[in-house]
Amino acid sequence: MNETVLHRWLARVVSVRPGEVRALLWSFAYFFCLLAGYYVLRPLRDEMGIAGGVQNLQWLFTATFVVMLAAVPVFGAVVARLPRRRFIPLVYHFFVANIAIFWLLLTFDVGKVHVARVFFVWISVFNLFAVSVFWSFMADLFASEQGKRLFGFIAAGGSAGALLGPAVTVGLAVPLGPVNLLIVAALLLEAAVVCALRLESAAPQLKAGTDASRGAAPASQPGAAGLGGGWLAGIPMVLRSPYLAGIALWVSLLSLAGTFVYFQQANIVAAASDDPAVRTRIFATIDLAIGILTILVQCLATGRLITRFGAGPAAAFLPFVFCFGFLALALTPALWVVMAFQAVQRTANFAISNPAREVLFTVLAREEKYKAKNVIDIVVFRGADAVSGWLFAALRGTGLELSLISLATVPVAAGWLALALVLGRAHEHRARHTGLHAAADAASATKGA
Repeated sequence: MNETVLHRWLARVVSVRPGEVRALLWSFAYFFCLLAGYYVLRPLRDEMGIAGGVQNLQWLFTATFVVMLAAVPVFGAVVARLPRRRFIPLVYHFFVANIAIFWLLLTFDVGKVHVARVFFVWISVFNLFAVSVFWSFMADLFASEQGKRLFGFIAAGGSAGALLGPAVTVGLAVPLGPVNLLIVAALLLEAAVVCALRLESAAPQLKAGTDASRGAAPASQPGAAGLGGGWLAGIPMVLRSPYLAGIALWVSLLSLAGTFVYFQQANIVAAASDDPAVRTRIFATIDLAIGILTILVQCLATGRLITRFGAGPAAAFLPFVFCFGFLALALTPALWVVMAFQAVQRTANFAISNPAREVLFTVLAREEKYKAKNVIDIVVFRGADAVSGWLFAALRGTGLELSLISLATVPVAAGWLALALVLGRAHEHRARHTGLHAAADAASATKGA
């Protein structure tokens, strides 16, 4: 099937333009493999969290944050020195090697409880790093206007992978045992590396098409060299920029709300069953429902919604869902309620608000897209996880019931919604400013010619 035929077919579901087809499809496939691998592992992570002791979850979240602090400067040093086509495969190969080590330890039952805790921390680090690197790559390749049109469809690739992963786990967790699913996850991550390399080869065509649409001469491919700069440069970038600080606060509130829901889920599921296989199947069933709902919304509505209403209102949809979800948990803290809440809020996140949040990064300088974004996605998010975990434990320690904790979180979600709208206005201002600069550069190039 040639690119013209693919373009006609894709144009029925996404507003893709000639020159964007190859990059769009490889991005879709890349995210598909990445999240399929993660979602094979995710139910195992949730089971490991229970195996390590529900009462220890806040310690595991704190350990995750400490590991993140150590990993971010290493990542900063790598991206400063290596070109994109080298450091992206390196990140994923490193995680595949880690999976192989865990498979050996779990297969031979070496320190099961301690390995379970380490695995919980590791997969939390892996998830954020792997996905952050992916979306940094997307923000580096696609302009703001392209992101509004295409990020929903690209995110649908991840949702399709998130659908496959739980389906594999639901079908094989009991007959094969969860540990052997690590091999499947490793193979999917290696497939993601292949897709990333093919996407790199499609990047010049995408860049040339973007330059041509602006009337500018083709620019050199930015992924051909390292970013330079300091290995801790992302931290002052976030501190100096009100826009980046606002995104960091948005992510912190997402973490707080998500952590509170996760801790409630862990408590409710642990009370519902003491069988590890049953609990793993419950977690996988939640993921499966989310995958089905998310991919439908992303394919049919996300791009149109973000293009029509903008990134701010789209990002505000998630805190809107959390407001009503926490009210529901306050009234009925039951298993079916937390499962439904998780399904709806994560669908809203993956289908609408997360693609919108990633669009916010497209108007940044290239170094900010990797270094500052990595600090926000990794340090800020996991730091907020750690603080939120201890806050939840403290609230429970005072004797507060789950329903009261849910009720107290509703005003926080309302403030989070307002912040999303402010960030949306700031993004539109930056996008217009970037567009004016691009138009001026194009005019200058034409005049010079």
